[in-house]
Amino acid sequence: MPTMIRDLMSSPAVVGRPDEQLAEVARRMTDAGVGSVVVVDEAKVVGIVTERDVLRCVAGGGPADEPVRLWMTPGPDVLGPEETVSDAWGSLAHHRYRHLPVVDHGNLVGVVSLRDVMGAAAGPAEGLEVMAPAGLEGVVVAETAVGDVRGLEGFFHYHQYSAVDLAARCSFEDVWHLLARGALPDAAQARGFAEETVAGRTLPPGLGRLLPELASAGTPLDVLRTAVSLLGSELGWAPTLDTEPGALSAQALRLGAVVPTVLAAVHRLQSGARPVAPRGDLSHAANYLWMLRGAEPTAAEARAVEQYLILTIDHGFNSSTFTARVITSTGADLAAAACGAVGALSGPLHGGAPSRALDLLDLIGTPERAEAVVRRAVESGDRIMGFGHRVYKTDDPRSLFLRQVAVGLGGPLADLATAVERTVVDVLADLKPGRRLYANVEFYAGVVMASCGIPPEMFTPTFAMSRTVGWTAHVAEQAGHNRLIRPSARYVGPPPPQPIPER
Repeated sequence: MPTMIRDLMSSPAVVGRPDEQLAEVARRMTDAGVGSVVVVDEAKVVGIVTERDVLRCVAGGGPADEPVRLWMTPGPDVLGPEETVSDAWGSLAHHRYRHLPVVDHGNLVGVVSLRDVMGAAAGPAEGLEVMAPAGLEGVVVAETAVGDVRGLEGFFHYHQYSAVDLAARCSFEDVWHLLARGALPDAAQARGFAEETVAGRTLPPGLGRLLPELASAGTPLDVLRTAVSLLGSELGWAPTLDTEPGALSAQALRLGAVVPTVLAAVHRLQSGARPVAPRGDLSHAANYLWMLRGAEPTAAEARAVEQYLILTIDHGFNSSTFTARVITSTGADLAAAACGAVGALSGPLHGGAPSRALDLLDLIGTPERAEAVVRRAVESGDRIMGFGHRVYKTDDPRSLFLRQVAVGLGGPLADLATAVERTVVDVLADLKPGRRLYANVEFYAGVVMASCGIPPEMFTPTFAMSRTVGWTAHVAEQAGHNRLIRPSARYVGPPPPQPIPER
């Protein structure tokens, strides 16, 4: 018996009106966890607006208070609840729709998505090819309980908690427990978890012997990739496909605990100093600074770095996280997934910006020079490092928080950074009215790390240290509900088959 649309549709459909603000409809879409809102006028379906429409508005610089009618797809096809899955393919394939309202005797009763239809089919229907946008922007590729980013609102969270609230009130270990175990710990659980992480800080013997040679061969991230691979091999980590959840959780904890030791040792070896052994009486962040600098940090420095680390544990399906999940989907071991994630993070478009933002501040030098440098950059069309974000079209909440941290630490660098931020806003208002650039996390992250004695070459490796906790949470989630990630590509080369040319 064929599958009917009534068996697949989501009901009731989330609805909006043509004159509502797009931001309000986007918020309703997010709150309901759906990918579309059906637009109705006096109970009649007049359009549909999707996540992709919201992204088109944002990418085009449109204000979020524009009415829905300007961005909706008007007069969409509708389905009846008694139609079959095969009936739905025709409309989806012809119009390249991703969502269709379901109407019964003139009444809206639900909505069905392309995912619903594809899930019910044995495979992609003949003639239906779904072409994703470049960079997969706006494409939902998986479901996750780890966290999410709501770019229009300037908000992101880990599980059900605001990441900013966690940074303000919790230790790194507490948030690590949340990502690894799914809940914030009570006092006894916090003590036990801290003891587990401390026990994992020491380098295994084989990696410890090889690290001096590795440190002479590349950047800290290069060494980290190799070290993680060797760690997995030395500890005998099996493919995730063959690893029980408890064992995978223990591997993830070990990796998160030892990465700071690797990075600090590599930095000191490359600086001509001896590595410093980890201390069990210090927190994760304080121990990292101790191993990196060879001097115990102040409480303010340790807390500032800890808050930075909390804010950068996870951030939606960013490039390195997606890489880790793709590798995990093949059944590969945790070390392989982490190596791939580190490789993705090494790209300057992903993890390399904090030091570049600091370069901008070094170029400016003093607050008095800020306007001339920024004005010249804007007039030349140059990118202003540390400003703008692919997801956030409003203030980056991480930047707002880290600005407070930087100001709290004080010093000339923090004063210069706040002056430059104000200057960028003022110059854009003068030269490009209506266009705003907001400081992103990299801008103040560099200020905070530099103020706490972390050198620029260790900014991105420090980012990798915190993100390792997020990566391993996603690896565990992918492994627990795995399906091989295997998309298709559209061939655009010369039409085959062509004859092989004679020599």
